Amino acid sequence: MHQSLATVTAPIPVRASSTDDPAELLRFAIDAHRRGAAALATLVDIRGGAARALGAHMVVAADGRFCGYVSGGCVEAAVASEALLAMAKGRDRMVKFGDGSPFFDIVLPCGGGISVAIHVLKDVGALRHVLERLERRQAAGLAYSPERQALEPVEPLPRTCWLERDFLTVYRPRTRVLLSGQTIEAQAVARLAEASGYDVIAVAPGGVRPVADIIDPFTAVVLLHHELDAEAAILETALASPGFYIGALGSTRTHRRRVERLRAMAFKRDDIARIKAPIGMFGPTRDATSLALSVLADIAAARLVAYA
Repeated sequence: MHQSLATVTAPIPVRASSTDDPAELLRFAIDAHRRGAAALATLVDIRGGAARALGAHMVVAADGRFCGYVSGGCVEAAVASEALLAMAKGRDRMVKFGDGSPFFDIVLPCGGGISVAIHVLKDVGALRHVLERLERRQAAGLAYSPERQALEPVEPLPRTCWLERDFLTVYRPRTRVLLSGQTIEAQAVARLAEASGYDVIAVAPGGVRPVADIIDPFTAVVLLHHELDAEAAILETALASPGFYIGALGSTRTHRRRVERLRAMAFKRDDIARIKAPIGMFGPTRDATSLALSVLADIAAARLVAYA
């Protein structure tokens, strides 16, 4: 009986890590390519509901190791098998799962369907370009052409999408949290933010570090002081920055005083409206951990709104 090439030679897929961080996935791809061969699988179409956003990646090494997600975990092993077959044949492929798929035994729990483009990496120059831009905290873009089976760097669009016959993936730097405050609340926020994979920078009021140079469009400024005077300098800098989130500790009464001070300093209404105060998604809270959860949830929601 004839046996397929995949049955005879393909290794068994095995998850190498549970990360879904794009930079880590691209580094894994570069290393796998250096060791032999690798394929980059990208979620390029969603029909109905889906657990991941367009542009989500998986990377599959020639030895069967893979990482990343294009669903909630229900199709990743199948994607890895398809990627191994693509590498064995040396050709890219487009695979559907769920609704509209030929794989009747693979059903997405959400009831929808997805399409995954599997690209056999020929070189990793485009991936290095993305990593270099992310290292400089700049957005990056990759264009994948199914027709040419090619991947090339491009200027990033506002969002990941199809542009004519090419699929453009947008990459943005990880969230940076600029944290000011010598309080127990600040310590709790720092711990949870670091555990969430955020880039945490703690600054002291009156410190010598140039705060204005730290706050970029992917930065959330968190002010956790019990006195308005202590936050004043950093708050003024944050209001003049492109940071996507500014939150400040204090009650509604405290925030009224804060607003009065800023108006007296000629800050515009729209600038003042950028401040989330009282800080956090839910409240009031009565312990540091609850406050930290509230703040981090608020930052995550704001980031999604800013860069959906």
